[in-house]
Amino acid sequence: MDARASDIAEPTDEQLAAQAAREGSDGAAFTALMDRFRERVWRVCWRLMGSQHDAEDAAQEVFVRLFFERKKFEGRSKYSTWLHAVAIRTCLLLRRSRSRRRKHEEPGGEERVAMTADARASATTTVDANHDIHTLLEGLNEEDRALVLMRFAESHDYEELAVMFETTAGACRMRISRIREKLATKAERIFGDRP
Repeated sequence: MDARASDIAEPTDEQLAAQAAREGSDGAAFTALMDRFRERVWRVCWRLMGSQHDAEDAAQEVFVRLFFERKKFEGRSKYSTWLHAVAIRTCLLLRRSRSRRRKHEEPGGEERVAMTADARASATTTVDANHDIHTLLEGLNEEDRALVLMRFAESHDYEELAVMFETTAGACRMRISRIREKLATKAERIFGDRP
């Protein structure tokens, strides 16, 4: 490798974001950002949406929003934090709209979901940990579920969460603490008899 080539640093996410904001619709900077974050965005969408098909739809929607909102990144946080905030808001919006649509399509759907969850929890004592976690998280409201997943599955710190959820780090700590208490109570109620 030539010495000059090794001295050229790859642009940071923030530098690419600034360049993407100045570019037209076919800019290389936005494409580079998409390539860098494609897998992370899909992973966040999969965690929040719960299925591969929904995650793919959500990830596509996230990148469309990122493209149209590319001039809104102001550099007050890391680009990755801002991007995750866009992904979270997009997924929450999609989950809420799908939930409303299902309620209109399936009368009594909420009761069936609750009965199914109870039946699954009591049907066997060999339910694996992933199913247990999924069962617990399904009982949370959409935003609390997203907060828990971003904190523990994606390992974001409280300052990043504060940016993503447009609140303070202290408020995020308090919400996480309350959610953990709620999950512990629910876990004891559902899985308390297990060996």
